Amino acid sequence: MTADGDIPEIPVVCTACETRTQVPFEDVEAAVERHNEQLHDGDAVAEVDPEILEALTDRLGRDMGLLGDDPNT
Repeated sequence: MTADGDIPEIPVVCTACETRTQVPFEDVEAAVERHNEQLHDGDAVAEVDPEILEALTDRLGRDMGLLGDDPNT
């Protein structure tokens, strides 16, 4: 078990509202869904910051051996 301070916060952005916030990892899905339901009639407008999502996806792919050792792939 980790201490509360060890749980990463993930940046969530909404281009329509021009907002950016940090959300604890375990709350990201619910926070994005709630924002979109309340403010955008359920349309997927708010999302995890695309740059962060891409970096996490790349790292996961490398960790799983799906990508080569080149960090630019």
